[in-house]
Amino acid sequence: MSESLRDRQKAQIRGDIQRAAVRLFAERGFDAVTTEEIAAAAGIGHSTYFRYVTSKDDLLLGILRRAGAAIVDNLQARPRGESAEEALCQASLRWSRAFIAEEEALGNWRAAIRGAPHVLDRVAVVGAFERAQLTKLLGDRMGARPDEDIRPGLLVHTVLAAAEFALLRWLDTDDPRGPTLHQLTEQALEGARTQCWK
Repeated sequence: MSESLRDRQKAQIRGDIQRAAVRLFAERGFDAVTTEEIAAAAGIGHSTYFRYVTSKDDLLLGILRRAGAAIVDNLQARPRGESAEEALCQASLRWSRAFIAEEEALGNWRAAIRGAPHVLDRVAVVGAFERAQLTKLLGDRMGARPDEDIRPGLLVHTVLAAAEFALLRWLDTDDPRGPTLHQLTEQALEGARTQCWK
């Protein structure tokens, strides 16, 4: 069996576990669901579950914990001639577009998070390590040294604060016909552009 096939199978099993967990969290609440119940819903044994999952938190918050690395990758892929502001905004928007790829799973995830708002306190949408990477990448684009010039770090802080505001606003929205996370992120980033650097 090739390594890539094994990797795909592992990713499939982990995806099955995550979807089962998030569905249960949405139905019954994060704290009420046990690891045994998640394993059973995913059709695997309890010992198998622990080969794929480090913690119950990660099943709910993993998508956010991976946001920083995704935004860093997206920024690195932006055209070199693009301004630092536009490149970071587009990198953030690309993540928000990818976030909405599976509508049913996303609805369950939002319901699960809303049922356990305390869980959000356990994760930063973009952690300190990724913020430092983004600041360095923007410094390179701006021809600025982040240890001497506050502009790259301030830009990272401003854009990520706007994106996080959009996420929290989206989580707090009751209307299923309301704006998507991506639409709210666009609005928040446009507001940041208008207020901070235009």
